[in-house]
Amino acid sequence: MVKLPSSGKVLVRWLKRRLPATLFARSLLIIVLPVALMQIAVTYVFFDAHWQTVTARLSEGLAGDIAWAVETYKDDPSPESFARLSQRAEDSMGLSIALQPGRKLPLKRRDPPVLLEAFFAPIDRSLDRALSERLDAPFWFDTTRYPAYVDIRVGVQGGVMRVLAPRERAFATQGHIFVLWMTVATVLLTAIALLFIRNQVRAIERLANAAEAFGRGQDAPAFKPHGAKEVRAAAHAFLDMRGRIQRHIEQRTALLASVSHDLRTPLTRLKLALALAEPNKRTAEMKRDLAEMEHMVDEYLAFARGEGGEAAETLRLRPLIEAVSEGARALGAQVTVRADPDLEATARPNALKRALANLVLNAAAHGERVEVSARRVTGDTVEITVDDDGPGIPAERHEEAFKAFARLDESRNQNTKGVGLGLAIARDVARGHGGDITLDRSPLGGLRAVVRLPG
Repeated sequence: MVKLPSSGKVLVRWLKRRLPATLFARSLLIIVLPVALMQIAVTYVFFDAHWQTVTARLSEGLAGDIAWAVETYKDDPSPESFARLSQRAEDSMGLSIALQPGRKLPLKRRDPPVLLEAFFAPIDRSLDRALSERLDAPFWFDTTRYPAYVDIRVGVQGGVMRVLAPRERAFATQGHIFVLWMTVATVLLTAIALLFIRNQVRAIERLANAAEAFGRGQDAPAFKPHGAKEVRAAAHAFLDMRGRIQRHIEQRTALLASVSHDLRTPLTRLKLALALAEPNKRTAEMKRDLAEMEHMVDEYLAFARGEGGEAAETLRLRPLIEAVSEGARALGAQVTVRADPDLEATARPNALKRALANLVLNAAAHGERVEVSARRVTGDTVEITVDDDGPGIPAERHEEAFKAFARLDESRNQNTKGVGLGLAIARDVARGHGGDITLDRSPLGGLRAVVRLPG
């Protein structure tokens, strides 16, 4: 593998930063850039090899005719001879020749307009070269004053001979037509490329939108494969994958419902037996163990089920947060809620409520003060923050806290409420909505959990 020098790597990085990021822009660049470069190259070759050559030949021919007129006038400078010369030049060469006695040549040439300077510069150079080769007398010319003529003046004895020559005699006048056709062809090819590329990119965008909606738990029933063969194949593969995932979720939900029923039946019998038994220290301990077992079963089933069958809808976050906060207040925590009453997000209500409940109740279990706030960060992102004043979690163990069944207390004491699934369930719900959860140090001194959801 060839290694680029440091300067080459810098250039590659610079080009990557300058290249467009979207598929549409890159595809357009791939098609239009070669066409534009080809048109520029063809235009350059035309002007260099054809237009300038033709202009040079025309300038040489015009310079020869003017040299003939000057030499003829020098041989016989009489008015009658000049009249015959002027008439012959008008009839045979299309040149208008006039004698200006006592006049002098202008000291400098008239500058062309700035926008047309690049166009007239080759013409002036070609005509100047031709006149310099054919004339021994001083001369002056102007190619910009008159639209249809070139003004050429030659110093002669007693004054100035002024020649007005048709513009097409000095240079090729059809070059702009060629440039116009090249420009029209480039614009036409670009427009066609825009239509075809946009049609192909739209199919990819629809596939991406359908995949994103499915990842958020939303359905896209109107999605149908279309576009190029490869794009349709990817769309069919996505639809097959979506069907398999949905069947898996349905089968898992049915299985878990059956397991839940089978587990709860013996638990209910045990609870009934303990309720009828004589109260004593042993039965009290058995009731606590039974309650803990029931809580663990609920946690396991909730984690495995993941609320996957619930449909997403647009809901207001403030009432949902208030409902969750009531449970934390019941534990004795001081809960403060800051959220706009009209703030909305698209989510599965029960799943989001369960995720927020896990975060808020976890904060209430480890601290005395809990602050819950919600705000819209950008146009399509909503952020929910849960702060507490508890002991917190070390930064190096934040990711470990999200692992299923992770218990950050070293002893994993089973008397401590919870089975290590709260944060795992919350992150699973957030990512199922297309968002995520991160942990940080809270301004209150404890742990901060930040939930980001698509708005």
